[in-house]
Amino acid sequence: MPEPAGLPKAPGGGGNGHKKTDIKLRLSEQVGAGVYANSMMVQHTGDEFILDFAMIVGGRGDIVARVITSPAHMRRIVAALEGNIKKYESLHGPIKPSASGG
Repeated sequence: MPEPAGLPKAPGGGGNGHKKTDIKLRLSEQVGAGVYANSMMVQHTGDEFILDFAMIVGGRGDIVARVITSPAHMRRIVAALEGNIKKYESLHGPIKPSASGG
């Protein structure tokens, strides 16, 4: 079955620094459209981290996405975010905190 055009392909296992066999990922229209979040809350248990992303406006908000992952994967997520922030800042300069915190 041919792969539909426009679908992302995770290079080298998703860019987490580990060389793996390429994984073909499908991206539904709904997920591909993305959601905007200006707040995030983190909870954890002994077995998992729960990240709730929210859109808050005028004192009200909605959780727009929830990600649940293992502690080991959370460590890889943090490392990937730190690496990407360094790359971003090397190209665009330091990220300055906004007055609103977002």
